[in-house]
Amino acid sequence: MTEVNTTICAISTPPGVGGIATARVSGPEAITIVSKIWKGANLAKAATHTVHLGTILDSQAQPLDQAVATIYRAPKSFTGEDTIEITIHGSRYVQRELITSLINAGAKIAQPGEFTRRAFLSNKINLVEAEAIADIIASSSRAANQIAVTQLRNGFSRKLAELREQLLQLASLIELELDFSEEDVTFASRKQLIDTAKAIDTEVNRLKNSFKTGAAIKDGIPVAIAGKTNAGKSSLLNSILEDERAIVSDIHGTTRDIVEENIEIGDYLFRLMDTAGIRSTEDTIEQIGIQRSIETIRKARLILAVIDSTEPIDKEFINTLIENAEQNINNPSIIFIFNKRDISTTDESDLKSAIDALLPSSIDRHYVSLSAKHRDNIPGLLQTMTQIIDNEVNPDQSQENILITNARHLQILTEAAQSTGRLLQSLTSNISGELIAQDIRQTISILGEITGDISSQQILNNIFSRFCIGK
Repeated sequence: MTEVNTTICAISTPPGVGGIATARVSGPEAITIVSKIWKGANLAKAATHTVHLGTILDSQAQPLDQAVATIYRAPKSFTGEDTIEITIHGSRYVQRELITSLINAGAKIAQPGEFTRRAFLSNKINLVEAEAIADIIASSSRAANQIAVTQLRNGFSRKLAELREQLLQLASLIELELDFSEEDVTFASRKQLIDTAKAIDTEVNRLKNSFKTGAAIKDGIPVAIAGKTNAGKSSLLNSILEDERAIVSDIHGTTRDIVEENIEIGDYLFRLMDTAGIRSTEDTIEQIGIQRSIETIRKARLILAVIDSTEPIDKEFINTLIENAEQNINNPSIIFIFNKRDISTTDESDLKSAIDALLPSSIDRHYVSLSAKHRDNIPGLLQTMTQIIDNEVNPDQSQENILITNARHLQILTEAAQSTGRLLQSLTSNISGELIAQDIRQTISILGEITGDISSQQILNNIFSRFCIGK
């Protein structure tokens, strides 16, 4: 990162040719530097939050392009510094010459994330909000965008502030007990202290555990399409995508490797993975494909178990599915899909009963009957998929349900959960008040690392280096 007393510049719009492009200049000399390559209104006298039409000069002091300059004076800017955004036509040459002119005039090229880092250092945003900006830029579905927007609007920060405030109140009561230990004064019963600590511990663990769902939504929800050979898995993938993406054949073992495609359904991005049919085989290559199918089942958030409804339920396949689903730390839901219903004569309730008899009660299961070949009831399947994720995201329909998506937050919340666990143990044991107070202070300090109230230079460098240049 450049020194904060320098003025930085960069193109903020995506690289390439477009109708327009925007360069951002920020720092103590922003207005002076831009004025050197500007013909038009006197920018030095321009008020903040005003827009001006003029001409940008190239590195040879010749007119380069007609441009619009928007002035943001400190501290009323994103970075908290004097900032000018210059909008030009989107030619690569014009963009390159503009940056060259700005550098010749005294600006330094910005590093990835440097504008956002300056906003953080100016106390315009905290670390959670800074990371949310990167997540908004990278969001690939409405749900991922909404999680990031909630964090940008301080939803997560407010929750952390509430937890820290509760911990401070708890610490105050403990400190008062220590100060008046020789007096016959009670500020709070031990039960009240334990109840408060339990509530804090529960919420910290809820936030920590939300990472599985939050990260899946952010990166795309992994969906394993599993089944026996010729059950219709590839036909189902093609029907969902409305495209002939996977090869469909009556020959057993046609699919040998994972075929993966992304599709946005409702608010969510799903990563559909068509797997090799699970069966006993002597074919070495097919065995490798089956092993990859099993690995996919063990990692998926959602399993589409395709059942050929014209045949009896294969207990061996169901048992293999259960065995590997139970090894999946994501506790996946399984949608049993009774395929080929257009030609099946089997009663659907009999198929359900046969499967239910094999499933442990811990497995969340759903049933959908359809014809992948004729795309019959595919909308019903898609609705079931989105409803399952809806219930994971917001099980009580609360608008305040917060999901975390950031691995850094997970690591810190894991440490915080360990700390709150120790705190609870201390409160329920004959541990001295001094040690209890120490546990509380440690938890407060850990949570402060998330928002940046407590941070190191190394952590900041790591966070902002992942941003795109210009942001």
